[in-house]
Amino acid sequence: MESFTKGLKGRKSALKPVQIPTRDDNDMIESDGEPLSPTAQMFHEPNFNIYVIAIIGLKNHINPRVVYDKLPQSLLKHPRFSSLQVVDDKNDGIMKWVPTTVNLNNHIIIPNIPQTLDSSDKFLEDYAYNLSKTSIDSSIPMWDLHLLNLKTSQAEAIGIFRIHHSIGDGTSLMSLLLACTRQINNPDLVPTVPTKKDSESGWSSSYSSRCGGPWWKRWFVVVSMVFWLVWNTLVDVGYIMATALFLKDTETPITSHAGVELNPRRFVYRTVSLDDMKLIKNAMNMTINDVAVGVTQAGLSQYLNRRYGEGIKDEGATEEKNNLPKKIRLRSTLLINIRPSSGIQALADMMEKNTDAKWGNWIGHVILSFAIGIKDDPLDYVREAKATIDRKKNSLEAICTFSLASLVLKLFGIKAANTISHKAAARTTLGFSNLVGPQEEIGFYGHAIEFLAPSCYGHPHGLMINFQSYVNKMTIVLSVDENTIPDPQKLLDDIEASLKLIKEAVYAKGLVKDDEGGLPQAAFT
Repeated sequence: MESFTKGLKGRKSALKPVQIPTRDDNDMIESDGEPLSPTAQMFHEPNFNIYVIAIIGLKNHINPRVVYDKLPQSLLKHPRFSSLQVVDDKNDGIMKWVPTTVNLNNHIIIPNIPQTLDSSDKFLEDYAYNLSKTSIDSSIPMWDLHLLNLKTSQAEAIGIFRIHHSIGDGTSLMSLLLACTRQINNPDLVPTVPTKKDSESGWSSSYSSRCGGPWWKRWFVVVSMVFWLVWNTLVDVGYIMATALFLKDTETPITSHAGVELNPRRFVYRTVSLDDMKLIKNAMNMTINDVAVGVTQAGLSQYLNRRYGEGIKDEGATEEKNNLPKKIRLRSTLLINIRPSSGIQALADMMEKNTDAKWGNWIGHVILSFAIGIKDDPLDYVREAKATIDRKKNSLEAICTFSLASLVLKLFGIKAANTISHKAAARTTLGFSNLVGPQEEIGFYGHAIEFLAPSCYGHPHGLMINFQSYVNKMTIVLSVDENTIPDPQKLLDDIEASLKLIKEAVYAKGLVKDDEGGLPQAAFT
């Protein structure tokens, strides 16, 4: 495997200063670049040096020449992908974006693949694992694309995008994907993603359901909602501050230890039915995100019960009798998009039309508690998830954490801001995200996409769980430190089995009839 990653640089702990050159007729570099955002700067700190990695399964063989020809017409039009990130030593070390000429030979990597393999899936897993040991040289724009004409159990070929997190957050990168791809059935159209209806937002739906009657009742409801918004925000921000200072999660078999962000990662994924998740969503009047968190809670509970019970005869776990400690504080750090726009689709449309868009890292941190325990009623997992998420919706936690991080950076510098953010994340157990993908099948420069499996490495958790929807599929992606999760496929088994168990419980309780084939599809939220 070392021969296949030859030429990749060893991982670097931080961005090194680069002297900003002046404009020259032979290149496009300018000296007065735009400063990086506070969050983008933090992603270059040694203990927060994070890369996004997206494994893309393709339905047909990759034609590298097409990729070489098409990239300049799409991806490279975006300034972040054709700019250096440099430190201006003459201006207090401020990091800036400086346009440059892109040599695609430095960014497109086509590894040699042996003619015979024991397992192509294992080869791909090892390739991505070795990739996580490396970083991208800061003397070029910090992204690369790996093209593998490798037939796996799920795809005919594989593309791996690796992008430094300073370039953009998940919403930005998904929007860029939409802007660079086209619908298979309508090649002239960009893909679409489900958007959240205004009527389904937490405040509007709550207000409309409670604000009937006389004026004094409406006034009381508004005052009450404002009070709880302020109160919840204060509690949540205080909780994050306590976490940054001293509040740790319970030590469990999946707790990682100091320095885990420097370890390489295994990336494993499993594709399940999005229609199954929609069925649960509609039957229980909740969102896809509620279902994703509930299924994850159930899967983690089963996995931890097994890990705690190693060496003990398995006699079946119940709510009253299992191997789990009575109380477990297990929390996830979520990165939340705080853009005021309606979401990914609006950003993709703006990028397609070459208009200004909220590109970059417009994200705030939220700490979400996971209810770990064995439930006799599987639906309790999603009910508890919905209650937790509904409570988080009535809070400005994400906006406040983004603003506080920016304030700390301005007042005390990047080191202080990074220390606080890193400690708050490192004292939780895992990272979690749920990203909405295209509703239609899409093609990347004529290559039809089978699945999308995004994740990251360089974060201070031993476990990262990503849910990524695409057409009628949901791909669950795990990024794991092998010392923390030595058997990630078993964790995927538990999450998949939990989804099946919850779906069966929905039918068993009569929330949906067998012959209906599921309830009518509602908007994805």
